[in-house]
Amino acid sequence: MAAERLCGGTAVSARAGDALEAITGAALFAASGEKATVEAAARELVRMGASTAVGNGDICRIQAPAGSRVGEIRVTWEMYAAAPGGARGERFTPLPMGERAGAATDGAFVAFACAGGDLPGDADRHLRVVVQKGGMPAVPQGDERQLKDAWATVAHSFALALARDLGCAGDGELPAEPSLSPA
Repeated sequence: MAAERLCGGTAVSARAGDALEAITGAALFAASGEKATVEAAARELVRMGASTAVGNGDICRIQAPAGSRVGEIRVTWEMYAAAPGGARGERFTPLPMGERAGAATDGAFVAFACAGGDLPGDADRHLRVVVQKGGMPAVPQGDERQLKDAWATVAHSFALALARDLGCAGDGELPAEPSLSPA
């Protein structure tokens, strides 16, 4: 499956496809399953949002072929009743996207507020999309800045896709392209 169509056919930006290739060293990826999609995650968020303001779940897992630098990439979501506060970890370089974003050499996250759209209730929901390397930690290969930018690009693409699928006002105030200059 080409990098631009992942997680049950979910479209990611061409830029995110290139970023996945930079992270893994591979251009083709295995499907993670028919039910592992941004659309399925959005449906789960709407279902959970009817009874709670917090939760988390999987979006999908991206499998690179054997021999690639990173075998599995996990994409997950987290929902909060309030904007996420504090640093997610010292290893993340803060980035100016959404409510909070950060990138490291082995993962990234993008948080955004979702007003309106399909989530029940009148209050904004605060969502965070996390993209990280699955499995055992390993020393990352390649230019540190390039790896951080690549992880952040993938996280941004999935966050924007989720915001759009949920119908968040203004796409959750996420930029159309990832903002990769450190905040």
